[in-house]
Amino acid sequence: MCTAAPAALAQTYSASAVSALKTKAEAGVEARAKLAQQMNDSIFSFGELAFQEVETSKYVTDVLEKNGFTIQRGVAGLPTGWTATWTHGQGGPVIVLGSDIDGIPKASQKPGVPWHDPLIEGAPGHGEGHNSGQALNVVAALAVKEIMERDNIPGTLMLWPGVAEELLGGKAYMVRDGVFKGADVAIFTHVGSNLATAWGQPRGTGLVSVEYSFKGASAHSAGAPWRGRSALDAVELMNMGWNMRREHLRPEQRSHYVITDGGDQPNVVPSVASVWYYFREQSFDGIKKSYEIGNTIAQAAAKMTDTAVTHRVLGSAAPQHFNRPLAEAAKANIDKVGLPKWTADEQAFAKAVQKNLGAPEKGLATQLDKLATPVEKPESGGSDDIGDISWTLPTVSIYYPANIPELPGHHWSNAISMATPVAHKGVVAGSKVVAMTMVDVLTRPDLRAQAKDYFVKVQTKDQKYVPMLAATDKPPIEINTEVMAKYRPEMRKYYYDQDRYPTYLEQLGIKWPPTELSPPAGAKVD
Repeated sequence: MCTAAPAALAQTYSASAVSALKTKAEAGVEARAKLAQQMNDSIFSFGELAFQEVETSKYVTDVLEKNGFTIQRGVAGLPTGWTATWTHGQGGPVIVLGSDIDGIPKASQKPGVPWHDPLIEGAPGHGEGHNSGQALNVVAALAVKEIMERDNIPGTLMLWPGVAEELLGGKAYMVRDGVFKGADVAIFTHVGSNLATAWGQPRGTGLVSVEYSFKGASAHSAGAPWRGRSALDAVELMNMGWNMRREHLRPEQRSHYVITDGGDQPNVVPSVASVWYYFREQSFDGIKKSYEIGNTIAQAAAKMTDTAVTHRVLGSAAPQHFNRPLAEAAKANIDKVGLPKWTADEQAFAKAVQKNLGAPEKGLATQLDKLATPVEKPESGGSDDIGDISWTLPTVSIYYPANIPELPGHHWSNAISMATPVAHKGVVAGSKVVAMTMVDVLTRPDLRAQAKDYFVKVQTKDQKYVPMLAATDKPPIEINTEVMAKYRPEMRKYYYDQDRYPTYLEQLGIKWPPTELSPPAGAKVD
């Protein structure tokens, strides 16, 4: 939990003084570019799934602890959750820096190889790029920490991980348990293919993640099926009911399910069965409505099959809303930093990946995106539980160009660039923007006041945060235990040894830049 030091008189900084501090921040990040590369590549090599980010959390907290941060582990009932806090002086703002850490199932991929070539067939990997954000934030925090000490700038920095973001299973629990209480500003970073930020409600949805478990009675499927009450039938009826109801829901809703337990074997009537739903919508009321409809359909399915049903909330994500003054400040820093200078080899590599995936061959971004502002009707799409934090305190998300544009997302191909110079450059660029934005927050009381004013008088004027978690809900930390137990022993053989090898590519014996850009005959491309 954040706790601010006693308030002190605000120090005044001229525009030229702030500019000079930002120049120092950029230099501080550049001086730590090697650390950024090592952290990026190490976390990539761990490739851990949601709730099982054991190696990742240990590695990052070890780095921070060695640099003077106080670590609190196991926060909010999350074994891989933690906070790392450092305070200088009396008073000053409390800035919390976060980024996600979990990987994607079946996304194992050799970096720098522009076609499908898994390190371990079937194993997880960073098929979104969550290996990069903590490297970015740690380097930015260390650069700013140095400035705060040297120039005697008061304030508190707290870093934290987005545990199980792919399952929307971490941040809402951290909010509920008061991890961010007392913080003034949240700066969140997420991998992207450009250097960008936004304010207001972006494209996307919020959601509630729910598992429905049905209980019936077993029997011999052929000998006495009439004596059984099939929980699997109830699951299938619920799914049929939901699919029929879709036609009469808003087109903007998104919903999907997987059957997590369909029974044991065909000759035994399943006495238990479960189905896991994501109900996505663009507003708190919309999420709640879909959730209630799901509960009604589940109860109806249970009645039709003479079974009983219970449900468990596994996670949630609020619709996102980002702070305008913070986004505008971040955008000014983005414009100053600019995109990395990509080499011809890096562009050829990116275009080869795009070609091999059947995507437009645009290469890496060479022009900055504009500041994204609210549209009258935001498009539907994915969810991120940073939304819960964004409704708790003024929040900005900063995206950085470590990934290749035009790829599918949540896919092995999104891991291809994530331990190459493309990601290394993107992480450094993003880290400079974050460090400079932290300088703004630390030295500009006017910015902090504007950010709070927007949060109170605009964002939350007519809509308050609506938590989807009950006090009794617990994070489903057992998820992915078996998968990681199966693959981790083999994955451990590929962990990056930063003391022996300058980069992970060199450890793997992968030549950079690659000379072969077209996949060999028979290589997988989907």
